[in-house]
This record gives sequence, structure tokens and C-alpha cells, in this order.
Amino acid sequence: MTDSLVTTDFDADTGIATLTFNRPEALNAISVPLAEAFLAAAQALKDQSGLRCIVLTGAGRAFMAGGDIASMAGSPEQAGEAVSAILDAVNPAILLLRSMDAPVIAVVKGVAAGAGLSLALMADLVIAQGDTRFLMAYNGIGAVPDCGGSWFLTHKIGTGRAAELMLLGRTLSAAEAKDWGMITECVPEADFEKRVAEITEKVANGPTRAFGAFRRLTDGACGDQLAAQLEAEKQAFLEMTRTGDFAKGVSAFLAKRPAEFHGS
Repeated sequence: MTDSLVTTDFDADTGIATLTFNRPEALNAISVPLAEAFLAAAQALKDQSGLRCIVLTGAGRAFMAGGDIASMAGSPEQAGEAVSAILDAVNPAILLLRSMDAPVIAVVKGVAAGAGLSLALMADLVIAQGDTRFLMAYNGIGAVPDCGGSWFLTHKIGTGRAAELMLLGRTLSAAEAKDWGMITECVPEADFEKRVAEITEKVANGPTRAFGAFRRLTDGACGDQLAAQLEAEKQAFLEMTRTGDFAKGVSAFLAKRPAEFHGS
């Protein structure tokens, strides 16, 4: 598919499927239509014969700049409806991808922020171009991580470093993200495409069913509560949409100025 907000390309010879967030004019920010396209793409891959590896990437300059904050402006009811519609599509897509045997590789450049960071960390391996930036971003709008961010960050880097990203609003370079154990490799731009091809080929040629069983075992070792955590994130985010700080954060974000929070 080439006209969707999430394009899908499947190479039957290698078994590699590439899912590309395709809203480059908005740095691939998740709108409701993009979220629904992501779920449709994941559902289609569930039944794809010969699938050996899934590459998740973004079109244009960024992997993903997070959620479509403009859709969350207005009343708390309007914000809640937008958040629910997005997560009601993205969360099932995450669970579908995590349930498949084929490993998921996030190929990241530019920026992975907010939901973009969550979705990158959802992958089994994360390959980042050297100039990529990683940031939580939720603190800027008075919200909490969604799309599995609280799950994947905690299990990959621990609660202490996750708190540093959230409370201090820290932005990590790709090299720092690699040092923290957040991503698999940080690759210079000149070598990026070659290295991505090497890794995806190696993974696609591996024992796919064993890889799938391994992921399920590791998810189980972490408590096997991803689905419950995704729902808890959704409810916490909806609660935040009813706060004064969220309204101030969204307004400041859209006006491109720092937010002044009052803790309410």
C-alpha cells in the first residue's frame, strides 16, 4: 500500500515487511486516522504468510514526533475523545505486533518523542541514526506516557532513568540512548542504510518461531501485564486531560512557548 497513513511493503523473498508512518508533513504525529491505519496494517500482517521480520519506521525527517496535540485542544471532553480514539487503535496494534513470531525492528532517525518514543521502544531492536533525539515529551503537556511507554521504559532502562526523562524533561542523543540501554545501535548517517539492511537480513534469516517464543517468555518474565498496563496508561492519560495543567500544556505547545504549570 502506498496511499495510506501507514504504508506496508512486504518482500516475499526475504520475508521482511516494512511499516512506515506516512505523515511526514507533521513529523508523523499520531492522529486518529493514522492510529487506525496502524491497526489495519498490524491486522493485515497477522495473516501474512512467510513473515520473518517487521521493520517499523517513519517517512521524512522523523520517526515520530508523538501524538497530534492539536486534536487534544478544546474542552476536556474533546481531548478525552481524541485520546480514546487514538489509543483504542494503537494499543491493539501494539499487542498484535508483540504477539507475532516475527521480530520487530524500529529504524529511527530525526526524533522519537512521546508516543514515538514508546513505539520505538516497543520493538525488539532499535537502530538509530547518529543524530536522532529521544525524549519523553509528555511532561511538556502535563500528561503521562501512553502507547506502552511506561512499560517499555521501565523494563529497558529502569524506573530511575525513566523518572529522569519525565521529571527533568531530558532529551537524549542516540549515543546516550545507546549507553542507557534504550536502543540497540547508534549508527552514523553514512553507514545507516547498510547497517539496517545487515541487521534486518540477519534477523529475517533466524529461527522466527523461536524468536516469537522468546519474546513471549521475556514479556512473561516481566509480569505478562502489558495489556493491563496499556489500559492503565489510557485511563491515567484521560484523567490528565481533565486537569488545568493539561489545558495549559496543550495551549503552550500549540503556541510554541513554555508551559507554566500550577500543579492542578
